[in-house]
Amino acid sequence: MNRNRVWKLLGVAGAAGVVATGVLVARDERARRAYTPDEVRDRLRARLAEAEGPGEGLSPR
Repeated sequence: MNRNRVWKLLGVAGAAGVVATGVLVARDERARRAYTPDEVRDRLRARLAEAEGPGEGLSPR
C-alpha cells in the first residue's frame, strides 16, 4: 500500500468517527429535551435525595 492511500483511509475513518459522534450527541440531546421542566426538577430532587442519604433533607437557610 502506498502512503497516499494510507492517509486517505485514515482521513475517511476520521470523518466517519466525527459523523458517528455527532449522531450520538444529537440523539442524546433529543432525549434530554423530551423532559418538561417539572420532570427535570423532580428528577434532580430525587437524585439529590439519593445522594444525601436518609435523614439528610434540604436544610433551610
